[in-house]
Amino acid sequence: MLQKELDMKYRKQKPKKSHKRLRYALLILAILLLSATGFGAYAYQRLNPQNHFKNLQAIGGSPTSNYKAKSGVFNVLLIGTDARKGDPAGHTDSMVLINADLNKHTYNLLSIPRDTRVYMQGYGYTKLTTVQYISQIKHGTQAGIVDTVKTISNLTGVPINFYAETNYWGLQYMVDAIGGIDMNLPFDVTLTHPWYAEDNGLTFKAGTHSLNGKMVTEIVHERYSLPGTDYGRQQLQEEALIGIAKKIVQPANVTKYPALSNSLSNFLVATNMSQEDMISMGLGIKSDFHPNQQIHYRQVKGTNVVMYDDVLQANNDQVVLDSGQLQSVVQQYFTPDASN
Repeated sequence: MLQKELDMKYRKQKPKKSHKRLRYALLILAILLLSATGFGAYAYQRLNPQNHFKNLQAIGGSPTSNYKAKSGVFNVLLIGTDARKGDPAGHTDSMVLINADLNKHTYNLLSIPRDTRVYMQGYGYTKLTTVQYISQIKHGTQAGIVDTVKTISNLTGVPINFYAETNYWGLQYMVDAIGGIDMNLPFDVTLTHPWYAEDNGLTFKAGTHSLNGKMVTEIVHERYSLPGTDYGRQQLQEEALIGIAKKIVQPANVTKYPALSNSLSNFLVATNMSQEDMISMGLGIKSDFHPNQQIHYRQVKGTNVVMYDDVLQANNDQVVLDSGQLQSVVQQYFTPDASN
């Protein structure tokens, strides 16, 4: 009965087609740049990142019991879903794990493919994109997010302190709210499965382009025309994130921070970050931020294979990440210098 229910619900989503499964690139590192909105209401010492981000708890418990992050260092998972208004659940389409070190002013990012083979507690092996959907159907919205965070934490061995979830409209709103961005394309991009039909076939040549929210979401959603498909898309995610970061720290946008802070619900579906967390993050980042030099995108290669999915009870295409490379990247960039 459960399998029949899941099959019906899952297949109901299928007609929305892959072109509606947006990657959005989770460019909401910009959220971390919401600066010192409302700062005057708080004591500086309490919100200083060295004091605020101290003895943090991992969501769902840490998979590495001997790991203790330094003060001012934390891990954030950015999630992008294909959920529609009125739908009880959505598939996780984009996952970007960020290690933010506000002491060294370095931000290491790791994109995790949506089709990555993972173990879902209580169900078995399945695609990462399925975890949130199934958990939301069975246990509710909040459980879906937490189970996704826990699954990625177990996959990578990285304790995750914060999460932020957005969707297509959230990213578009963010980019438009700051007046669009300049985005450097490392290669030609042709839109083969855009969100809007009128954009089908549009080609953007390699180089820098001034883009509004709609075009940014279309470009970071593209996959099939790119070198390396999913890995090419990850490069576009990096460039769009840097474009947002550069724009939001421009002096002309400082006056927009209060409005952005008060309209978080327009581009954030869910987060466990408090206003104080965001203010402290903004303080730490704003003090010395150079996106091109400080944002580093890491990749872990994977193998495309057809394997049995325990949740869907059928074979499907999955991505098996190189475990050795994953461990190396995690140890070097996501759990380094752990002791205080």
